[in-house]
Amino acid sequence: MIWRLGALAVAGVVALPLLGVASSLLSSQGELWRHIAETQLSDIVGNTLVLLMGVGLGTTVVGTGTAWLVTMCRFPGSRMMQWALLLPLVLPTYIIGYAYADLLAFAGPLQAALRAATGWGHGDYWFPDLGSASGVALLFTLVLYPYVYLAARAAFLRQSQPLLEASRILGHGPWRTFLRVALPLARPAIAAGVTLALLEALADFGTVQYYGVHTFTTAIYRTWYGLGNREGAAQISLILIAIAALLILIERQSRGRARFHVASGLRLQAEPVTLAPWPATAAALACGLPILMGFILPTLHLAQLALTSGTALGDQRFLGDAANSLTLATIAAAIIVALALFLSYAGRLVRRRSLNRVIEFASLGYAIPGAVIAVGVLLPLAAADHGINRLTQALFGLPSDLLLSGTAFALLIAYVVRFLAVGMANIAPGLAAIDPAMDSSARVLGARPRQVLRYIHLPMLRGPALTAGIIAFVEVLKELPATLLIRPFNFDTLAVGVYRFASDERLAQAAVGAIVIVAVSLVPVILLSRAIAAPPPYSVEPTSSPPGP
Repeated sequence: MIWRLGALAVAGVVALPLLGVASSLLSSQGELWRHIAETQLSDIVGNTLVLLMGVGLGTTVVGTGTAWLVTMCRFPGSRMMQWALLLPLVLPTYIIGYAYADLLAFAGPLQAALRAATGWGHGDYWFPDLGSASGVALLFTLVLYPYVYLAARAAFLRQSQPLLEASRILGHGPWRTFLRVALPLARPAIAAGVTLALLEALADFGTVQYYGVHTFTTAIYRTWYGLGNREGAAQISLILIAIAALLILIERQSRGRARFHVASGLRLQAEPVTLAPWPATAAALACGLPILMGFILPTLHLAQLALTSGTALGDQRFLGDAANSLTLATIAAAIIVALALFLSYAGRLVRRRSLNRVIEFASLGYAIPGAVIAVGVLLPLAAADHGINRLTQALFGLPSDLLLSGTAFALLIAYVVRFLAVGMANIAPGLAAIDPAMDSSARVLGARPRQVLRYIHLPMLRGPALTAGIIAFVEVLKELPATLLIRPFNFDTLAVGVYRFASDERLAQAAVGAIVIVAVSLVPVILLSRAIAAPPPYSVEPTSSPPGP
């Protein structure tokens, strides 16, 4: 009973933001919507559509194409690129946006070198401008394509050599085999990766705010801070929730009832094809360009800016931001791992469909943009603070401070709601891999459920729990929109510090915090690279033929 009630309680906390946002419908905001419709609604809708279409197309092409090349082909550097293609994942969208803003500026290094080499002046040449929805979509593509790459590469690794050989025997060349056989089989995985990339693009605030591209997240922020209208910001958040839900629904409907299985006798992994010199060169360029533009160039530029900024790592303000970030990320990661363990084990014990649906609902926070979660968390907590204030004044004649909404407690709730899915995605599969017979044997010997969890499951889940904790730590460290809206007064994190300096056009100072975030974010990427480099569990190692009679 306690496991079921606990799971329901956790799901109730996760539902808090949605309930808070939904409560805004009780408030009339006709004047706000008329103002938005007359001034910026067309820009917001148009920019959002351009972002979604650009990121969807770009991540599909780059992620799927590079995954196919490094999985099914061999060319110079292909083995290194299998993990190097994940490196752009360490750059949050707002950080690559700030880096390219300085790289491509008129006074930046690229244009300065071009003018020095050609003698041209202002107006003598054309240079790309990223200050539009399409330009921002390109930046998002550079750092979000690894979501599609991971999913597509895993799907291609599961495809068998006999199937691809059968396609070639039937007269299909490499391109037709890819388009007619490999791509349809990998479509569900690719669709899931694209959906994750679109959700990340939808949730971004720092980049679109910096480039002046109006989206729903900037409208939420301006309504909240510019107009002081929390209920209006919550109603705008409902549109973001609807778009996120629509993206998830489209992804699931695209799969329909289709199921893709490979017979056990056909699970011999396809052998990569060694490309001829010219195709090999083209493949190396196609895979190297996303790494160069999505990681190497912006990271090197940020490192150069950080070295020339004059900001020392021992600077008091920087140390304060770093301490806040590390403290929040550590506490949030520990809570996320603990709750993920509790929910996963509760589902294992109870085994009821209704409880499993509740646990799935508790994992939906990752699909909700951070700005929406911030609004949804603050509304009920602010109402609770007002209630506590009225109670203390009635009982003691003294007002109470902001005990909930004005503290780091609200930030921790937002982080847990947003990233609980990260913990569940790592711990639940690890727990499912443990033989239920071990539980039964322990229960027969008199062990209680919590003892089974403590002495049997926890030692076996150290790897998944550590992975979940590290990834949750890094996700919290990078998170910007929710932190920007919820943080207490005079309480900044590394992400907020980077945003603050960039907004003041002090990119050199912003680069110091950005480099720290990128360096820490390399840890989960290393874990991911090791995971995808490992052979699939069903791969068949070639064996020598038995000796003849």
